[in-house]
Amino acid sequence: MCGIVGVLGRHAGAEQVAAMAAHIAHRGPDGAGTWIDPEAGVALGHRRLAILDLTPGGAQPMASASGRLVIAFNGEIYNFQALREQLAGLGHAFRSTSDTEVLLTGLEQWGLEATLQRLVGMFAFACWDREARALWLARDRAGEKPLYYAWSNGTLLFGSELKALRAHPAFDDALDPDALAAMLRLNHVPAPRTIYRHAAKLPPGTCLVVRPGEAPGAPVPYWSAISAARTARQQPWREGDAAAEEAVAALLGEVVAGQMLADVPLGAFLSGGIDSSLLVALMQAQHHEPVKTFTIGFPDAAYDESAAARAVARHLGTAHTEWIVTPEDALAVILRLPTLYDEPFADSSQLPTHLVAALARRHVTVALSGDGGDEVFGGYNRHVWGPRLWRRLAPWPLGMRRGLARAVRAMPPGVWDGVLGAAGHLVPTLRLRLPGEKVHKATRVLEAPSPDGLHQRLLAHWAAPEAMVCGAGVAPPPEAQDWSGFDLAERFMLLDTLGYLPDDILVKVDRATMAVSLESRAPYLDHRLFELAWRLPPHL
Repeated sequence: MCGIVGVLGRHAGAEQVAAMAAHIAHRGPDGAGTWIDPEAGVALGHRRLAILDLTPGGAQPMASASGRLVIAFNGEIYNFQALREQLAGLGHAFRSTSDTEVLLTGLEQWGLEATLQRLVGMFAFACWDREARALWLARDRAGEKPLYYAWSNGTLLFGSELKALRAHPAFDDALDPDALAAMLRLNHVPAPRTIYRHAAKLPPGTCLVVRPGEAPGAPVPYWSAISAARTARQQPWREGDAAAEEAVAALLGEVVAGQMLADVPLGAFLSGGIDSSLLVALMQAQHHEPVKTFTIGFPDAAYDESAAARAVARHLGTAHTEWIVTPEDALAVILRLPTLYDEPFADSSQLPTHLVAALARRHVTVALSGDGGDEVFGGYNRHVWGPRLWRRLAPWPLGMRRGLARAVRAMPPGVWDGVLGAAGHLVPTLRLRLPGEKVHKATRVLEAPSPDGLHQRLLAHWAAPEAMVCGAGVAPPPEAQDWSGFDLAERFMLLDTLGYLPDDILVKVDRATMAVSLESRAPYLDHRLFELAWRLPPHL
């Protein structure tokens, strides 16, 4: 795990790229490097968090054996040993034991897209092809590792975090009001937007080829969650439920084993829930020493899950560490949020995620997490209740539903508080906190024009923030997709995989962990597991 930066254009100087890299030193405290080609107008910078091959042989930016390619790479290639054997069979020799050199050699042997198709891992990289005079940018399938880029006056800037781009004098920091409105609606800025008008996120599963003096075009997908799910659906599982369970267990065990490879101490986040408990069980089954597990708890029992994590750790025999955090601990993190996230980000779990990362970093350098399990296996309530709700709403004309919503909102929340508060004395299930606000929010669901619109409303925290943001336009409808062959629950799962997962969950985890120089790994996001899961019948 590392941080990368770079410049392509007239302002590709050594001082500028070094300054950019210095702003993300937390992503790589173990080393720093730069590579400059003044004639071509390209500069690459790297901050290293040494995980595999701790020797100088793994330092970056790294040049290929022929000198044709130079790469700055962030992430881990979990199948690098198998790829190394393939490349050795083709006559390639290696100077190090790092996955970076294997990736670089693969790019030279097979080219960009063919190499991307072979990779199992999480990554974002920039690779300069000195022969073709072209810069290759690429990001992993799920979007675990970030990559930002900006085009300004003939100069391309790119890096792992926005603060690195801001450090360059060519960066245009004009704000995007539409991005701000989107953040107020979703609690995050959705890709490809950023809070800056002239900066963008490279979407997951895409690559981009840029040449000197040319503005970047549209990213090119090399993997699509919808296409992969559709292909899997065309090869449905026919061997029974028990065999399906065995297949998932075997593949997940293989994935976990691959992600436990590291030359530094490794552990896992343990919440006591299904996803993290299963991962830790598989880790412990393959490890002769107790796995190091970490959790945080809260003094307020209503929010505290540490007892469940403690019970799982005791059952599995892990080396468990917990921290009961105080309000003061959380408040201290709040002061750092603008520095951690670089743009507005309002997922409240960013606080506990950063705190548990800080706890883990005192003991390990790598931690496995259960992120992605909900998206892959249908774990959110909206995956179950959303389709049921739509089936009840769809028969009613949209105009009628909108009229009903307006009628409900005609009564202020305070009036509904009184009505439902009185009803709650008679019917305990109607006892709600702030019932009037919840009733008003529920009217947004009534106005959903389509299933995708319903999903958007279920995620929304504010219905029409553009009314409060100067210069913001009305939010566009969800991007049209080909949903043929998918039921409503599957559509909701894919929408979360395409949006909420990479733009919220994975941003939160990456920033929270990298701020303390901790590498996080998410086995559930292995694309082979994703494709197997989509072959399974919905009841599984």
